[in-house]
Amino acid sequence: MAEVTQMRSALAPHEVILVLDAMTGQEAVNVAQEFHEQLGVTGIIVSKMDGDARGGAVLSIRAVTGLPVKFIGTGEKSDALEPFYPDRFASRILGMGDMLGLIERAKEAISEQDVAAIEKKMKAKSLDLEDFLVQFQRIKKMGPLNQLVDMLPGLGQVKRQMNVDSFDDGFWNRAEAVVYSMTREERKRPEIINGSRRRRIAAGSGTTPQEVNRLLNQWKEAKKIMQGFAGNRSGFLNMFGGR
Repeated sequence: MAEVTQMRSALAPHEVILVLDAMTGQEAVNVAQEFHEQLGVTGIIVSKMDGDARGGAVLSIRAVTGLPVKFIGTGEKSDALEPFYPDRFASRILGMGDMLGLIERAKEAISEQDVAAIEKKMKAKSLDLEDFLVQFQRIKKMGPLNQLVDMLPGLGQVKRQMNVDSFDDGFWNRAEAVVYSMTREERKRPEIINGSRRRRIAAGSGTTPQEVNRLLNQWKEAKKIMQGFAGNRSGFLNMFGGR
């Protein structure tokens, strides 16, 4: 600490940013307080904020030190470092989502042409598992899926409808493997998938027939939800275009 204090005196920086690990809980608060007293910290970055129950660390650090939290880290790569917006963060904690954050990510990954194409299929009620693969690849560009779904308001209702306990990359990777194990005709017309086809798909994707059946049921529910948004460009679909 003495050496860091000497560096601060010698360099006279405009900012002194302290990076804290959210997983250390209350200890992060103690560290922040000690460094602030010795160095005069001007801002905080809290890393490893990709868990569901780590909001308390941010709130405690702010309450005890009075320092602004400038960024949070929600993953291992540089693009997972994002500005900290207190109102958005509070909304996520309360299960109200973060639509503005989701909009910003969507605009970077999905074009207006993509929006128009999927909207047309939604209106025609012709969405199939082939579309699922295409949209899935686009959405993956927006970041880890467990983070994206946390930005959606009303996630609890969607989870109940789709009978999914948690959305994460493991869940979606398994789903993707199942769909890739289907023939093109099966992706276009999932209703033709019978018992023997399920067993073949399961063998090809490293899953079980029960998991294949579960995915098909979840897809049906997801399709209903997506088609419910059809024509509502001022709402959900406009989020992806925003042009």
